[in-house]
Amino acid sequence: MRVLVVDDEVRFAKSLRRGLIEEGFAVDLAHDGEEALWAATEQAYDIIVLDLMLPKLNGYRVIERLRARGVWTPILMLTAKDGDHEEADALDLGADDYLTKPFSFVVLLSHIRALLRRITSDRPSVLAVGNLTLDPVSFQVARAGECIEVTPREFSLLEYFMRNPGKVISKSELLDHVWDAAFEGPLNVVQVYIGYLRKKIDVPFGIESLVTVRGFGYRLDPIVAALSEANLIVT
Repeated sequence: MRVLVVDDEVRFAKSLRRGLIEEGFAVDLAHDGEEALWAATEQAYDIIVLDLMLPKLNGYRVIERLRARGVWTPILMLTAKDGDHEEADALDLGADDYLTKPFSFVVLLSHIRALLRRITSDRPSVLAVGNLTLDPVSFQVARAGECIEVTPREFSLLEYFMRNPGKVISKSELLDHVWDAAFEGPLNVVQVYIGYLRKKIDVPFGIESLVTVRGFGYRLDPIVAALSEANLIVT
């Protein structure tokens, strides 16, 4: 899941980014309203965490202009103000939730996850490709009913594949959606994590569902998975 955090308090924003990355989110930062408006219009995000008091363009105006442009990304508004009128104004303009500073990271995370559950309510509650399942709410992965332990980053990577079954996904697309624009790690990080996932979701079960498409990227192939399962049953 990709998140845009917008706050002019740079240290605070970076702190939120570190915490969300540890939970497996890909996170971009913006520090003023104009930058936020541009980023949210030009890039696809699953959720926007938006401060109310911003330079150049305040949070109210950012929401108003995003909705006017047809950008319906869920928005969690943050503010140091504590009043019914501020909350009502934000919600009336199109914010989806509201959180008053100061707050704990645990509370912020619960609000983000609640919003994500809300926007995925029209999708299957448990994703399935062959006999591989992933529950976005409980953060559980299983193959043929057998639980598989994965890290938050591995979970995010697998979830992106399972929301795009059969699609060839490039390394750059995976970096954009599972890591973030500011990622400065090794270029082979995608390949490394693909290897981690294969050792957990494929190798122990004798299945090859997460395949490399040379020169293009990777694919979680439901057809290959189904064929592999059929072969296992026959033998």
